[in-house]
Amino acid sequence: MTHEYFMKQAIEQAKIAFERGEVPIGAVIVCNEKIIARSHNLTQTLNDPTAHAEMQAITAATNFIGGKYLNQCTLYVTVEPCPMCAGALYWSHIAEIIFGTGDEKRGYRKISSNILSEKTKVTGGILQSECENLMKSFFDKLRDN
Repeated sequence: MTHEYFMKQAIEQAKIAFERGEVPIGAVIVCNEKIIARSHNLTQTLNDPTAHAEMQAITAATNFIGGKYLNQCTLYVTVEPCPMCAGALYWSHIAEIIFGTGDEKRGYRKISSNILSEKTKVTGGILQSECENLMKSFFDKLRDN
C-alpha cells in the first residue's frame, strides 16, 4: 500500500462531502496498513463547527482501537488540518499526518507548526493537484449559485 492509495481513499470521502454540500475534505486513519476510520466534513449536516473530517476520523479510530491514543496510526487528509484539528491530533498522539494540499488561509501552519507533537511526522503534497481541484471546484460552484 502506498501514500497515494490511502490518499485516494481520503479523496473518495471528500467527494462524498462535495455531493452533500459540505466543504470537500476527506480523511482516513490507517493502522498496520489497514484503514480503521473513514470520514468527511459534516459541519453543515450536523450544524457543528467542530465536525471536521479529522475530528470525525479521530473519534472513529479511537472507538475502533478502544483507547484515546493513535500513536501507531497515520492520518491521510485531503487538506492541511486547521489549528483546532491539529490540536486534537496533538492530544491523540497521532504518529503521522499525510495531507494533500496546504491551506494558506486556515491551515495550522499559519499559526504555528509547533501545534503538533514533535514526534508527529508530517508530509504534504500527496496527490496535491487532485485535492486542490476538488476544493476549487466546490468553491467555484458555490460562487456560481
